[in-house]
Amino acid sequence: MVELDVQIPTAFDPFSEAKDADAPGAKEYVHIRVQQRNGKKCLTTVQGLKKDFSYDKILKDLKKEFCCNGNVVQDKELGKIIQLQGDQRRNVLQFLVQAKIVKKDQIKIHGF
Repeated sequence: MVELDVQIPTAFDPFSEAKDADAPGAKEYVHIRVQQRNGKKCLTTVQGLKKDFSYDKILKDLKKEFCCNGNVVQDKELGKIIQLQGDQRRNVLQFLVQAKIVKKDQIKIHGF
């Protein structure tokens, strides 16, 4: 008799990712967006960082690293948002991952 290496498929659990989070469906993302200003100028915004981080220190390091200007804006609905001059989406992604502020799978990049 011939023995075959057969793998029996297991059931797919669509909520396995939610079990890792603190609450069901509460996986929070950091959103990096680019907004068009006037002409060729644009603005990069970083939203969704944890509240226990020092936004001013992160902003200072981002400004120094990318040679751009920026500020922290307080929004009623969204909380604190970091704004940077220029299209810095990829740079901010690499910076946040290298500084171990957030994991790469927790970042969403938006824009044109």
